[in-house]
Amino acid sequence: MRNSPFPITTLDSQDLLQESREKVELVEQLLAIGTALSSSNDLEELLNLILSKSREITCSDAGSVYLVDRSHTVPKLVFKVAQNDSLPNTPFHEFVMPLTPKSLAGYVALTGESLNLSDAYNLPPEVPYELDRSFDTSMPYRTCSVLVLPMQEPEGEIIGVLQLINRKVKSDILFTTENALDATQPYSDWEERVVRSLASQAAISIERNHLQQSIENLFEGFVKASVQIIETRDPSTSGHSERVAELTVRLGEEASSITIGPLRSIHLNERQIREVRYAALLHDFGKVGVPEAILGKRKKLYPQQLDVILHRFALAQRTAEMDCAQKKFKYLIEHPSHTHSDNPESSDCPHCQHLEKFNNQLAQAIETLNYYRDLVQKLNEPEVLLRRDFQAFSEETAAQLSALSQYTYRDIDGVNKPLITEEEMVQLLVPKGNLTPQERSGIEAHVTHTYHFLKRIPWTKHLKNVPTIAYGHHEKLDGTGYPQGLKQEEISIQTQMLTVADIYDALTASDRPYKRRLPIETALKILHQEAAKNKINSDLVDLFEQRHVFSVLGHTLTVDAHSVA
Repeated sequence: MRNSPFPITTLDSQDLLQESREKVELVEQLLAIGTALSSSNDLEELLNLILSKSREITCSDAGSVYLVDRSHTVPKLVFKVAQNDSLPNTPFHEFVMPLTPKSLAGYVALTGESLNLSDAYNLPPEVPYELDRSFDTSMPYRTCSVLVLPMQEPEGEIIGVLQLINRKVKSDILFTTENALDATQPYSDWEERVVRSLASQAAISIERNHLQQSIENLFEGFVKASVQIIETRDPSTSGHSERVAELTVRLGEEASSITIGPLRSIHLNERQIREVRYAALLHDFGKVGVPEAILGKRKKLYPQQLDVILHRFALAQRTAEMDCAQKKFKYLIEHPSHTHSDNPESSDCPHCQHLEKFNNQLAQAIETLNYYRDLVQKLNEPEVLLRRDFQAFSEETAAQLSALSQYTYRDIDGVNKPLITEEEMVQLLVPKGNLTPQERSGIEAHVTHTYHFLKRIPWTKHLKNVPTIAYGHHEKLDGTGYPQGLKQEEISIQTQMLTVADIYDALTASDRPYKRRLPIETALKILHQEAAKNKINSDLVDLFEQRHVFSVLGHTLTVDAHSVA
């Protein structure tokens, strides 16, 4: 490469043609570099691209890139990447160094000035900087010409330093410590101008990368805060969203690695994996719109309801005791000549027998109340499946249950009221779980709440499907799910993955007070049963078990419930 493609001397036609070609080639190179810089999202890839293109333009044997780290009280200089054609197999490791004017990179980072040194070993004594020769000594290597340029934003802030080393006389020359001085030449003013322009363009790309990373970190923090809000409102499902996200991501990764079979067409890239992760983390966010009483309900009755009912039982018993005492008192008033024998229980006295009758009635009433109270407390447990239990109930017990709904007590205001209200009876007779149909509808509405909340977020094009993926996690392949009743062809594969993960965690979670944790083998069996009924994707369930996707949560199988080839 010539010192400058723009000589001022008179040129013949051949030289003009060559100069034109070089200009066109340089412009094309710079355009290509600009395009490449704007399309790179990985910081390390971006820095290596900046360095390699700068070295290519200037025919440099080596180079490095430093970034200024202002996250500390005292800013630091971070050695990020390095390249060296003469030592291609030498490993370079990132390290942090003080940001001082003593080093070449530190001086440029602090002052914003460029350094163009023809021989870094021979510097004027008055300059504040010097070359750190430790690398040259350890390799060995010989640093000669050096060009150090600031990477500066349009606003003027210096975010890094680009350092080029040993501009070679010819690009294909074999550089050694012995021929270093003969094989290298100083960097020209033209090269300094071009590379400085490139460094400024690189600074914009790096800052764009930092901004992108900051946005992603900001959103990651927002997602985690949203999950924390969910768990604060429903502590019983603490950790559920994170576990479902881990399971869904692992299932997506495993599915994407399949090359044969029905899942071979699934290929989720990094962006799609991130998309499904966010959808999984936020799939239950709509619970913030569900009434807290329903969300936190643990048994069929709310705690306050059970307290009120038990208070009624106590009041009913106290009323029965008072009624008994009043009847006995009234009887004694009406029969003043009555006297007790020494042993009233064995007495044949009709008056004593009549009084004993009141005691027996009281005892029977208390026994009935105790039976009803025990029955209410039993029915209040979510695990009681009434349809099955009623088959085992005797006709007498069934009659007692029917009688309970008709049983009344006299309240303190003297009015007869039902011991168990119609609403409470409906709750107690829920056949499975702990929610009435109305309460279950309220819980199910969280899916719609989630969708409307997520739709309000201005997602990027790579994350635009997050609301839809989360919206369908309670849909079933046969159309029996909610809230839209979608069928398989209408449900994305990402949503189907989320559904499998959600069901598995709901079955195996140990933090649900209203149900027991199921063993992994049992949970897998239920998943296969659901798949057999065309509720969830059978291929994903097979893969979930075959690849032990659940192991991401630390779960292990003792014996495989199913073996998938």
